[in-house]
Order: sequence, then structure tokens, then C-alpha cells
Amino acid sequence: MTSKKTAGRTRVEHDSMGELQVPADALWGAQTQRAVQNFPISGRPMPRGFIRALGLVKAAAAEVNAGLGLLPKNVAGAVRAAALEVAAGNWDAHFPVDIYQTGSGTSSNMNANEVIAALANASGKAGKGRVHPNDHVNLGQSSNDVVPTAIRVSAQLAVVEDLLPALRHLRRTIKQRARGLRRVVKTGRTHLMDAMPLTFEQEFGAWVSQLKSAEGRIEDSLKRLRRLPLGGTAIGSGINADPRFGARAAKALSALAGTRFESAEDKFEGLAAQDDAVELSGQLNALAVALIKIANDLRWMNSGPLAGLGEIELPALQPGSSIMPGKVNPVIPEATVMAAAQVIGHHAAITIAGQTGNFQLNVTLPLIAANLLESIQLLANVSRLLADDCIAGLRVREARVKEALDRNPILVTALNPVIGYEKGAAIAKQAYRQNRPVLEVAREITGLPEKTLKPLLDPAVLAKGGIHGKAGGGGG
Repeated sequence: MTSKKTAGRTRVEHDSMGELQVPADALWGAQTQRAVQNFPISGRPMPRGFIRALGLVKAAAAEVNAGLGLLPKNVAGAVRAAALEVAAGNWDAHFPVDIYQTGSGTSSNMNANEVIAALANASGKAGKGRVHPNDHVNLGQSSNDVVPTAIRVSAQLAVVEDLLPALRHLRRTIKQRARGLRRVVKTGRTHLMDAMPLTFEQEFGAWVSQLKSAEGRIEDSLKRLRRLPLGGTAIGSGINADPRFGARAAKALSALAGTRFESAEDKFEGLAAQDDAVELSGQLNALAVALIKIANDLRWMNSGPLAGLGEIELPALQPGSSIMPGKVNPVIPEATVMAAAQVIGHHAAITIAGQTGNFQLNVTLPLIAANLLESIQLLANVSRLLADDCIAGLRVREARVKEALDRNPILVTALNPVIGYEKGAAIAKQAYRQNRPVLEVAREITGLPEKTLKPLLDPAVLAKGGIHGKAGGGGG
């Protein structure tokens, strides 16, 4: 943060390209400042989760390098402590580099190196010598293995800590509501047209299964995402890194982050390709599709309340119109659709980004990181909102549901084994044309008594599936 005394003041820093002016209170150095000047594109810095991951990577690296005897323990301790402060979010204001930067993310890696070195030096814990961003903080590393590692670490942490708990909460909320509606039968719909009956528990249960499948797919993708290329350095060969560094760093990161990581067997793959990030994005894309399905079902069921389906009432959260008094809209499902649409857009960008590498390095890493983390956050946030502010408080309009169900001519499908398809079609058409219950029309046309027809046309029985009645009453 810039104080009033130093506002507008600068200091001189230098790098391999020469000297330049840096804000006096900035913890970053020359390379970060060049990036700030070179990339005034979106005004959006790298996400908090990514900065956290960079801090964790640097802390783990310092710890391992000290254990390998490559870094003095006092220097390593100062770097590790500073890096953990960065991971905790204490210095986010000093990470100004735009998302749209050098494709390797070198500017963000150097931003972390410079800030951590400055903090380590200011702490006085490193002793007489100064902590250097490259020689000490970046020891045994390259931007080319640090940034792909930070993508994996940040994405896995976001999934494990935020998305999966939110997804499970949504699934449990739907399941609980479904259980309370197991005896409420409604009209099913295919092609948006009346179809055979089902219970609300069956309809909501399909959503639960969708979410469970999405959760399983995401968890499966983490098996590959947790493989870290750290230790591959510049191209994957591990030049200037101890051969033991990668495995030890993955173990140290697992302890720091509280979730499992492992060292990638082939670090060339981890630098050259971002297929694992694309895979996770694809599973987020599938979850977005599922959430849109659920949200749109809720919107249709809530439509009306007079001129639509009007099967349910969602919680009234805010006025729905600036001109129509009393109007209330399904705002949470609408927000869900928009957030999910953005995730689908992010996946398209990540897919293109995943292709954009040549030979030993992908060169769209910051974009992959930013889009992946935003997708995870969007899906986690809307899952909680959908659970707490929509589904938990919805009310079924049972009288409206029953009225529509009693007049559903498609119930005649259950009579197919008794009277045949063609006679059933005639009954359905006449019931629809005359706007009469199918039971009345079936009694007239078939001559079967009500006590025979009523059990066959009972929606609650039909919702259980199976074959009802006996064949041979009229072909089919």
C-alpha cells in the first residue's frame, strides 16, 4: 500500500535489461514493473487462488532446497516464512501483473520471486547476505515448471475446498426435498408436452444423479491433475535442479496444502501440454450443463403463476419488474444459467489455450489458470445459492399439479396392454378435444367398468412403471 508520504515517489531498480523506476512502496522489482508497463490489457490481476499456489510452491521449494543443502537454512527459513505470508493473502496488492501477459507466466513467477525476496530481506531473518529473487527464491525452478505446477495446485485446492463441498451440499438439499415429496405425483413431460406421470422425488432424483455423476467425473480428473511437473525446470529435463527436488517438493506441498500431490513421472508432458487442465475444465463444462438443466426445469415448473405451469413456487427474493407491480421472477435459476454459460465459454477458451503450445512449452498458461479458477468459483457459488435460496424454500402447488394430472390424456398409455394402441389413441384424442378426464372417456369407449379402469389409470401406480392389466383387449 502506498502511503501519503511516498505517493507518486519512485525508486530505481534494475534487472538484466537495465534500470527503471518502480513505485517506492512496491515490494516488487524491475521485472514485475516491466510487466505492469507492457501489459495494460484487462486491468485484472491473476486470481487469489493462483497467488496462494505460487506462495505454497515457493515455500515448499525453500524447504526442500534447505534439506538438500542447496540453500542456507536461515535464508530458506526467511524465504519460506515470506512465501507463506504471500500464500495467506497478506500481500495481494503487490501482485499487479495482468492475466494477459507472457504466455509462460514468467512475469507472475518473477512477481512472486521479487515480493518474497523483499519480504525475506525486510524480516532480517536471512542474516547478512541479501535474498535474491532468482538465486534463492527461484532456486531449482523455472517459470516453465512453477506456473504449470501452480495451475494444478490452485485448481485442485479450489475443487477440494470449495467446489466439491458446494456440490455435495446442493445434492443433499435436493435429495432432502425429494424425500418429502415422494408421494406427490405430477405430469411428466417429453418435448415439453404431457407424458406419463412421475413423482417429484423421481424428477428431483434425476438431478441428484446428474450431480453425483458430475462429482465423480471431477474427482476422477484430479487423479491426473495432482501430478506436478515441478523439478522439470526449463524444458522438463530438470537442468539446475537436484534430481530429488521434484518428489520432495510434491511431498512438501502436500503437507502445506493439506491435500495430496505427487511428482509427475514425465515432466516434459507437464510443461509441454496442459491436457489435465483441459480435462478438468471439460468436467466443469459438463457440470455447467447439468446446472443449466436443473435451473431451466425449475424455471418451467415455476412459470406463471397463472398462465404457465405453476407447479411450484420459488422463494420470492426481490421485485421482478420496474414497471409491473407484484411481479416476482426466478432470479437464482437465471443467475445459475448465466454463470454456467460463462463456464462453458471459459472451457472453449481453455480448449484453445490447451492447443497453444509448441514443442516443450504451452504459452497460454495464465489464461488457463484464470479461467479454470473462475469456472470453479462460479460453479461453487451458484451451487450454494441454488441449494439455499431456491430449492430449500420451494413450495409445491399440489392442487394445481393434481388438476393437470387428472386431465392428462396420456394416462391412457397404461391401457395399451388391455385395449391396444389405436383404441388408446382415440381415447386420448377425444379426452383432449373435449377437455375431459381420461377416465370418463375410457369408460364410454371401452365399456369397461370404472372399478376396472381406475386402478389402471392411477397416476401413483403408473409412476412405478411396469405392465398393468392383461393383454388381448384390442390389438396394438
